[in-house]
Amino acid sequence: MRRWPLYGGGLALLQAGLLAGCDRTAEPPAPPPATNLVAPVAATPAPKGPQRLILAFGDSLYAGYGLDRGQSLPDAVQARLRKDGINATIVNAGVSGDTSAAGRQRFAFALDNMARKPDLILIGLGGNDVLRQISPDETRANMTAIMDEAKRRAIPVMLTGMMAPPNLGPDYTRAFNAIWPDLAKRYDAALYPFILDGVIGDGRLMQADRVHPNRTGVDRIAARVAPVVESALGRPR
Repeated sequence: MRRWPLYGGGLALLQAGLLAGCDRTAEPPAPPPATNLVAPVAATPAPKGPQRLILAFGDSLYAGYGLDRGQSLPDAVQARLRKDGINATIVNAGVSGDTSAAGRQRFAFALDNMARKPDLILIGLGGNDVLRQISPDETRANMTAIMDEAKRRAIPVMLTGMMAPPNLGPDYTRAFNAIWPDLAKRYDAALYPFILDGVIGDGRLMQADRVHPNRTGVDRIAARVAPVVESALGRPR
């Protein structure tokens, strides 16, 4: 994984700023209505070829917090896939404020409301678990349950990982950061280790809250994530 600038300071800002940007009560919410599962408006026309359906399931970093419609990370990844000749449609089921527990609660609901079984699921959770300093054991259990459900439905998964700031201490950081590579290995899932790699800590790529990427930052992330998505789509089912 590439090193990102201002690692310690950037991740400390992530911990401090998520509260303002993604505030939500600690109790897991009721499943959202199906209207949340709407494919973004795509500026890049779909190319010819087999249709590939992807579910992007995560928190504010997927939902496009602070950005206009059509500027979220799933939008940017979809545009890059289509420019590369992949007829992909990404359904954005990102919900700002979601913890891994909230994601676990609504995961099956999101899949049940897809037009068909997706070819791939992108999962990006964990930032709000860090904010609340939820036990890594709880986060791991929730993420494992999500992965088990995807496995039960025979749907490939790609994880975009999260990392804890060093100021939470070596024990917490070590336990938390190991969750995503461990799950990727256990479930043979594709992995992009840290979703904010190369962006966090760079004011030119972040919104004023210094936690969520701006449109330029989203494009930077998408440029790195899209090739991993392409590889995951190419894996045999």
